[in-house]
Amino acid sequence: MIKFLMAICKFNFGKFEEREFRKFVRMGSIFFMLIGIYWSMRPLKDSLFNSLVGAVYQPYAKTVSLICMIFFVAIYTKILDFVAKSKLLSLMPPIYFGSVMLLYSLFIWAFQSGSIQPSIVTVVLGYFWYFFVESFGSIIIALFWSFATDITKSESAKHGFPLIYTFGQLGGILLPLLLITLPISIGVKSDAISIAVLAVLTLLVTLLVRYFLRSTPDDLLESVVKEGSDDSKKKEKTGFTEGLKLLFTHKYLLGMFAVNFFFEFIVTVFDFNFKLSASQVYSGVELSKYLGLYSSCVNTVSLVFLLLGISNITKKLGIGIALSMVPVLFGLAIFGFLTINSLTFLFCLMIASKAINYALSGPALKQLYIPTSKDAKSKAQAWIETFGSRFSKEGGAGVNMLYSTLGTATYRLLTSGLGFVFVVAWFLIAIYLGRTYKKAVDSNTIVC
Repeated sequence: MIKFLMAICKFNFGKFEEREFRKFVRMGSIFFMLIGIYWSMRPLKDSLFNSLVGAVYQPYAKTVSLICMIFFVAIYTKILDFVAKSKLLSLMPPIYFGSVMLLYSLFIWAFQSGSIQPSIVTVVLGYFWYFFVESFGSIIIALFWSFATDITKSESAKHGFPLIYTFGQLGGILLPLLLITLPISIGVKSDAISIAVLAVLTLLVTLLVRYFLRSTPDDLLESVVKEGSDDSKKKEKTGFTEGLKLLFTHKYLLGMFAVNFFFEFIVTVFDFNFKLSASQVYSGVELSKYLGLYSSCVNTVSLVFLLLGISNITKKLGIGIALSMVPVLFGLAIFGFLTINSLTFLFCLMIASKAINYALSGPALKQLYIPTSKDAKSKAQAWIETFGSRFSKEGGAGVNMLYSTLGTATYRLLTSGLGFVFVVAWFLIAIYLGRTYKKAVDSNTIVC
């Protein structure tokens, strides 16, 4: 069976050695569960926030999320000094996220059944839920990829990471379809059931991580920066600001932050308009169902792109080409956003934007961390993909706050103009990152 699957995957992802293939399948199963849980939480994040607070307040929720994330990242980066990433990846999903989801499911059951009436408490819990879901996407997904880049060499990552992403897309297709539609399927008008099931699923992450570590040979858990090397000897206990210092003292990391910023800013603008339009048509569990369908469609299109061999662009043309193609495509997307105004178009625009990022840009960006130090992989990556991501979304949210003041036409002109400036800078930075990565890998050196 393994050899058969390897033969199928050869066209899309390249040739694997059997033990290597088994390693990436195990990693893919972990990512399947993480992405499935996250993409099931995302529709609930928006629909429940709209019910508890209101759709128009989503830009403010992103501001609150950014502030909370500063403290969250401070705790997370401190924990990394004392707890191995593999252990943290095993324990954090059920202990923190799973337990909180179980408690929140009880609150949502009471609220949606009418036992709890709208009040300042429900508004606060609405903001908390928004931050909580975003923290899962930022911390846990970043932690997984920090762990993955630590144990994978650049040549292996070229075909292994797209395979892991494929598993992730499958999780993002199947779990939202099954879980978000569950309340309607069983005739219950409450999202509490879906949240409780997701809480239970976090336990599977622990089991999968432990199975991976127990079943994978030690030589396949080998970091590019080997123990005993000069770089590893430099590693010492570092504080909250170490990742930030690394980020602002190395233009390679700063370039990665910029690429992430441009993507998140533009998509935040698209997303706000999409969710606002959707909330004007749907509400309650129907809105959750609609957004769940959107989540599955995003991952379905991403999976199709991967199966069609879009990841071969990275292998055959290089990371620089793969990264620079994305801003060109986003430039076309911004033009469509400026000229077309409908829920159906925004639905398709969001699917295309997310799918291109997940299928093409995402795997390439993760590979950029390979020729970097351990601190860059963990602490700097945490800043880029958690706080940095929140900061980027806050930039987009800040512009979205002008929606009511400026009016639709002026707002679209302003956001589109900023978007066109960003894609030009994005394109130039992508070329620089690709060239720097290639030079480091070819010379077997560490960039920073």
